[in-house]
Amino acid sequence: MTYIRPTRRGAAVAAVAALMVTGLAACGSDDNSDGANATSGDSGEVTMWSRAPLERQATNAVDAYNANHDTQIKLEILPNDDVEGKVGAAVQTDTLPCLLAGDVVRVPYWTQQGVFADITDKIDSLENLDDLAVGHIEAGTYEGSKYTLPFVQDISVLVWNKDLYQEAGLDPEKGPTNLDEFVDQAEAVAALNKDGVSGSYLSGQSGGALVFTLFPSVWADGEEVMNADGTEALLDSDSAAAVFDAYRELAETTNGLGAGSQEETGATWTAPFAEGNVGVMPYPFTSVSGLFDTADFEIGVSGIPGSTGGSSTFLGGDAIGISSSCQNVDGAWDFLSWLMTDDAQQEVFADNNDTAANLSVLKNGYADADPRTQIANAVIENGRTPASVNFNEAFNAAGSPWQLLIQNAVWGDDDSLTDDNAAITAILGQ
Repeated sequence: MTYIRPTRRGAAVAAVAALMVTGLAACGSDDNSDGANATSGDSGEVTMWSRAPLERQATNAVDAYNANHDTQIKLEILPNDDVEGKVGAAVQTDTLPCLLAGDVVRVPYWTQQGVFADITDKIDSLENLDDLAVGHIEAGTYEGSKYTLPFVQDISVLVWNKDLYQEAGLDPEKGPTNLDEFVDQAEAVAALNKDGVSGSYLSGQSGGALVFTLFPSVWADGEEVMNADGTEALLDSDSAAAVFDAYRELAETTNGLGAGSQEETGATWTAPFAEGNVGVMPYPFTSVSGLFDTADFEIGVSGIPGSTGGSSTFLGGDAIGISSSCQNVDGAWDFLSWLMTDDAQQEVFADNNDTAANLSVLKNGYADADPRTQIANAVIENGRTPASVNFNEAFNAAGSPWQLLIQNAVWGDDDSLTDDNAAITAILGQ
C-alpha cells in the first residue's frame, strides 16, 4: 500500500528528465499497452487514469473534450481496488499517465510523495479560480504549492424509497431531519417484514463508504471528525457516539440493517437500495442520480442529518492533476483548463445531473434539472472534505482502526470507543 519513493518531489522530476535525455523513458514509449504512458506529444494524445466508480462522469468529460480538440485524451478506467497498486508501481518506474484522477482523500498523500507536478502558476492563472470548489484544490496543496483541481465531485446524500415509506404509513415526501427520525423511519420500514427488505443498510467493512456516509452527521451537528491538521481523531465525541448509537439500534432491530451489512466490503453496498430493498440510507449522489430515470420506485433525496438537525455532506469524488512523469504538460493542461470553464462544467456535469465543481454553474446551471439534483446541490455549502496525509491508512484501508471502531460500536460490546479513537489518532499522527 505504501510506496514512499527513495527520493522526493524534485528528484522525481529530475529522474524523468534524465530518462528523456537517454531516450529510455518508459513513459515515452508508444507501445506501452498498460496505459502507463506519460504522453505521446507528437500525436497529441494524453493518457489519463480514472477510477471505475466514476467511469460515467470521466467518459462524459473525455468524450466532450475529444469531440472538439486536436489533442485527444486516452482514458483508462482502473478497478477501484487496483488504483493504489497501479499508481505505486508507476511511481517507482516513472510511468504514470499524464493525467491522474484519484480519490480526493488519497490526494494529500500522493501530493506529498511527488506523484503530481507543481501547477501553481497555471491554477492561479485561471480567470474563474474563485468560482471553483476549494476542497479538491486544498487537498492537493502542499507546502504552499498547488497540484490538483476538482475532477468529479461526488457528494453523499440521504435517500429514501418513497414506495416503501407509503407502505409503512410514512409520509413519502418527508425524509428524516435528525437521527431520531432516521431511526424511527428505518424501523417503520423494517416492521413491514417484507422478504429481503430492510430499514437501512451499512457498509460495515468499507472504511471509505463509512466515512462518506457517517461523517456528515457529525458535521451537521457542528462538530469535527479530526483536528485541523488531520493528526488527531475526534470520533469519541457525543455527536459521533450518537451516530454510532443510531446504527447500533438498527442493528439490534429485526430487519433494521440489511443482511450482509456487517460484512459488506463496499463492492455491492449501493445495490440493495438500487434494487428497491432499503427504506432509507446515506448514498452517493453520483449513483442515485443514475436511478432517477431507471428505478421502478420513487426516490426522495435530502442532506444527511445530524442528531440535532441540520445537514451536511461529504465532498468526495476525485481530484485530478498532471503527473510528475508527464512530458506533454501543455496538452494535459489544455484539458484541465477547458474542464474548469463554465461551458464544460455545464455540458459535462450539470446537463447530466452530476455535481459541477464550478460554483457559478452550481448556482445558475440547474434551472431545468431534476429538483432532487437542486436539493443535493444546496447541501454542498455545508459539506466538508477531510484532509490528512495518513487518511487512507487510518480510515479507508482494509482492516483500518476506523473499520474496527464501527464493528465494535455497531455490532460489538460498545465499550471501546475511546480506545478505538486513540488507535485512529495513532495512525493519523505518524
